[in-house]
Amino acid sequence: MMPLNLAMPGEELLIRKVGGSPEVRKHLEDMGFIAGGTAIVVSALNGNLIVKVKESRVALSEELARKIMV
Repeated sequence: MMPLNLAMPGEELLIRKVGGSPEVRKHLEDMGFIAGGTAIVVSALNGNLIVKVKESRVALSEELARKIMV
């Protein structure tokens, strides 16, 4: 298991755990990051990510990406 910010662009990943405070977890789950779901890192720049999740593209800061374990 590793944080999402360490994943290589282009590979499909299984989301294993979403961490952080209850407010942060709720925010990430509202964006589609749910344990058991999949995500694909589209691109990474300076630690910030663009991630495809549930047919949408979402921009994540490095701090939020570290809370998603794949």
